[in-house]
Amino acid sequence: MHENFSLQPYNTFGVDVKAGYFTEIQTVEALKEALSFSQNHNLALLFLGGGSNILFTRDFDGLVIKLNLKGISIQPWNENEVLVTAKSGENWHEFVMFCLDKNLGGLENLSLIPGNVGTSPMQNIGAYGTEIKDIFVNCKALNLKTKEIETFDLEKCRFGYRDSVFKQESKGKYVILEVTFKLTTKNHHIRTEYGAIKTELEKSGIKNPTIQEVSQAVISIRRSKLPDPKEIGNAGSFFKNPTIPLAQFEALQQQFETIPGYPNGASVKVPAGWLIEQCGWKGKQTGNVASHKLQALVIVNATGKASGKEIFDFSTEIINSVQEKFGIELEREVNII
Repeated sequence: MHENFSLQPYNTFGVDVKAGYFTEIQTVEALKEALSFSQNHNLALLFLGGGSNILFTRDFDGLVIKLNLKGISIQPWNENEVLVTAKSGENWHEFVMFCLDKNLGGLENLSLIPGNVGTSPMQNIGAYGTEIKDIFVNCKALNLKTKEIETFDLEKCRFGYRDSVFKQESKGKYVILEVTFKLTTKNHHIRTEYGAIKTELEKSGIKNPTIQEVSQAVISIRRSKLPDPKEIGNAGSFFKNPTIPLAQFEALQQQFETIPGYPNGASVKVPAGWLIEQCGWKGKQTGNVASHKLQALVIVNATGKASGKEIFDFSTEIINSVQEKFGIELEREVNII
């Protein structure tokens, strides 16, 4: 157990804040001991995975627990599917690569997403037409009050767009220990219709891609658009893509003819990056913070010296300008502490 511990290496924004107490755990038993310590000392709790979806705007006075539970297992399901279970501390991209190496399909469109396996259901992470809910079976989570392990199936998780029960009524009540996915061993369902995947594959002359080739296309696209947190502090996409009523979208089309939209029933999903770019933010820097030059959806710690409050205030300015120009209120995807 460490006291007055710097969290700068543990968040991808590289914000220099301190935790009152900090510990890394490798077992469920050690996790329970840490929980008892927090209860005995009346400390607030914060769990860290990869630190890739969090913005610290202040020091955290309580106990920060870094989850390092590791392990992957595979169980046959039927002639075309297997169940793959990964512990929460496994790096997400490395887990995806592990599955692709074994020719297991379903995760390829989610390549190179930062973070750990344990946070994937919380956020219902998604990219290029695939979301966690599409291949999710269940997760096991520790009830922080009873210290009992509970199982959450697909229905119980109540997944939504970048949302789940763990961000709603169960927020702060559980810590995810492991996640199980159902993946294909053959007859893979290849998804190339979303975003620039098809274009990327065509550039390489690939007409009937394998899951590995889809993964490589996704990796190429993400690397061309998104900055590496190891090189410049960021948390990937800072805002959710807003969903607005069809009538509102059609009214905006009258004023902004090139506004892109993806129909979703009676609603339309509008790319937040486009909205932000139209407001002149792409590549713009204020003090230590900037909107990335290649992807306006990404806010970066441009100098490496930005405080969390600077980044938060910068995001507020973006939200206000998009609201003023388009009448759309952006919602932060990153968790604010």
